[in-house]
Amino acid sequence: MFPECSTDAASDTEAPPPGAADDWTVLQRWERFSAEDHAVWDTLFARQQAKLSGRLVREFAQGLDLLRLSHPGIPRLEELNERLLRRTGWTVVSVPGLVPDNVFFRHLSQRRFPAGNFIRPANQLDYLEEPDVFHDIFGHVPMLADPRMADFIQALGELAPRAGASGALHRVARLYWYSVEFGLARQDGELRIYGAGLASSFSEAEHALRSPAPRRLPFDLRAVLRTSYRSDRLQSCYFVVDDFDELLASGLRFDSLLAALDDAADLDPDTGNLA
Repeated sequence: MFPECSTDAASDTEAPPPGAADDWTVLQRWERFSAEDHAVWDTLFARQQAKLSGRLVREFAQGLDLLRLSHPGIPRLEELNERLLRRTGWTVVSVPGLVPDNVFFRHLSQRRFPAGNFIRPANQLDYLEEPDVFHDIFGHVPMLADPRMADFIQALGELAPRAGASGALHRVARLYWYSVEFGLARQDGELRIYGAGLASSFSEAEHALRSPAPRRLPFDLRAVLRTSYRSDRLQSCYFVVDDFDELLASGLRFDSLLAALDDAADLDPDTGNLA
């Protein structure tokens, strides 16, 4: 599953598509979703809840309560945002699809999370070329309800323009990828999920927690910033935090590491060796 800040996203110089505002947002127009669209959401929601029982960090499980709204199917953003805004000051905004990196991170810096305004078809429940409303809302909103993660994700948005000015935006993308998208945590002695790419994916969650194939490494900011990633396959490397304060601290240390990493070679996620 592609992250919102994928290098495959629209170019930073590309104009927004017809019907989108300058910041690439669009009206949700919830009424246009079909009965089949809502049924896909309900199927995915029920399946992931069952699949992830006992495998989520406490903060994610608690945040899921925000998604139990007054109607089944795809959430109405007005109702969801009213609840999320009260919790952490975040809102979700609709976008037509992948947006340019600078637009995406600008939204994050202003505590707005862009969500694709479409949902996968019923015959493609397990394959998604770009993030849809299920990935973006089911996968991300629960952790946005946690104050520490809410602050960390905003901090990533604020880091992006500074990193971009020095040619290091890819390092912000890596930190986002290995935490917000594919992060694992250790709680109560067990490995648990908090990343949206894991929480919203039937196969990736099982792979991350049960497969002997991937490497599971203690979260180390220097290693994270040097490790490349692949967006077209199951992950071969995950970083595990012991506490979400660790992530907040990594945001504070990011700038000081950039100069030291200027000439540092990338690490291969499969082996940990120089790429």
